[in-house]
Amino acid sequence: MIYLFIILAKIVEVSMATIRMVLITKGERKIGAIIAFFEVSLWVILVSTVLDNIMENPLKIIAYAVGFSIGNYLGSWIEEKIGIGLAEMQVILMESQSVPVIEKLREQGYAVTVIDGSGKNHPRKILLMYVQRNKIRECANLIKAVQENAVITVSDKKAIYGGYGTLRK
Repeated sequence: MIYLFIILAKIVEVSMATIRMVLITKGERKIGAIIAFFEVSLWVILVSTVLDNIMENPLKIIAYAVGFSIGNYLGSWIEEKIGIGLAEMQVILMESQSVPVIEKLREQGYAVTVIDGSGKNHPRKILLMYVQRNKIRECANLIKAVQENAVITVSDKKAIYGGYGTLRK
């Protein structure tokens, strides 16, 4: 029973740590600090449990390591699903096929800036968009449904100030 407690507590603690670190890097220091309070409180309880009679019960180390590994995986999975923050999407389209994609994106509420470009053989349209991270896959699928040969790149952004549909003003 003690092993299960150690594994589950470590999973929760490491998942909290992962989410806290992402929040802090995205500029959400207050929420990160609140999570840190609960994270470190759980850590102190957990470590005191693991270290108590550790020489007589070394399986606690394995339980701790298992919880740590699973917590890293689960924390990153949760963070990906929550999709904290914004990402910049750049989309390169054939100019002749760009209008339906642009119209569809704008119909769905995405802010799209269009730049003229030139490829090796054809004129291009380059779309710049800032998208909630949890909407990246949805947005990319929307683009691919209209033009399957679009080139899409995604870059993580810390903060964006101003613009249509952004969070910080």
